[in-house]
Amino acid sequence: MSGILAGKRVLVTGVLTEGSIAFHAAKVAQEEGAEVVLTGFGRLSLVERIAKRLPKPAPVIEMDVTNKEHLDALPGRIQEHFGDDGHLDGIVHSIAFGPQPVFNFLEAEWEDVATAVHVSAYSLKSLTMACLPLMPRGGSVVGLTFDATIAWPKYDWMGVAKAALESTNRYLARDLGEKNVRCNLISAGPIKSMAAKSIPGFEELSDVWNTRAPIGWEMSDPEPAGRGVVALLSDFFPRTTGEIVHVDGGVHMMGA
Repeated sequence: MSGILAGKRVLVTGVLTEGSIAFHAAKVAQEEGAEVVLTGFGRLSLVERIAKRLPKPAPVIEMDVTNKEHLDALPGRIQEHFGDDGHLDGIVHSIAFGPQPVFNFLEAEWEDVATAVHVSAYSLKSLTMACLPLMPRGGSVVGLTFDATIAWPKYDWMGVAKAALESTNRYLARDLGEKNVRCNLISAGPIKSMAAKSIPGFEELSDVWNTRAPIGWEMSDPEPAGRGVVALLSDFFPRTTGEIVHVDGGVHMMGA
């Protein structure tokens, strides 16, 4: 099969519905020639059902990114599906979670903030390191962020967690460069996904895009961000690492 990911093997986390960026990253990756394996946690039967809606049904591995046993077992589980040497060429990190109290900046307790940072930021490092043994020839790690240079309305400690994610990406890029592993992020505009429904005041936060995106932004269309992920997974960015690529309709560069 031809395509910019022809012959590559990619692990995609965070597929929960067809409206997620992760689903569209997996879909476009398959269309561009990649073999894809998904991970899911909590609602595994839902992920398995959604996986069948991809161009080619993809296997699903159960993984809680905060569970060391799951992380330790991950390389073996991936090899079960890819066979032969079981190598991996790409990882898509689309994992974020914060308990409801983190959306109140002044009142949130550390226990809840710690959960948000662990799941949303530290997991980029733990997932990458779990998969590293399968990447002896190098590869590409791509995560998803939401511009952490801004104090967004209502986003509060999740914004701090995204800032931690962006910093984690830079340090991973620094330390894994010698292994030919590139680490980059897509900073996407808001998408009306299941995750967005858990953010109080999402409409207020996302309203910026209705008037500030010079090239326009459609909150019901995750495919542009998914295509950005696939581009960074490909060999078309062989010397790009530690970068944040904005797929947000241009909002990030608009002045006040």
